[in-house]
Amino acid sequence: MRTLLEEFWYGNVNPQEQSTKGNREIKNLLNLMGKNRDNLSDTLTDEQKETLAKYDDCVNEMYGIIEREIFAYGFRLGGRLMLETLTGLNFED
Repeated sequence: MRTLLEEFWYGNVNPQEQSTKGNREIKNLLNLMGKNRDNLSDTLTDEQKETLAKYDDCVNEMYGIIEREIFAYGFRLGGRLMLETLTGLNFED
């Protein structure tokens, strides 16, 4: 069995998937968003659908950046908590 660091190295650790796995509230919201988007898309012209697709791409890219930044902050925060716990020193930004 691989260690957590090995799993992380091989790309088998995916916090985004694990954080939403089994979360009924998120699944319900995703279903509702999908239905509402489909209903909206059915009323749009082809040009409007293309604009909506570009908007979706921008939103997805933005959420990816936000998730990455939150992950990095959480990782650094965890490291600081460990250092402070082990050393008793305060490691401020």
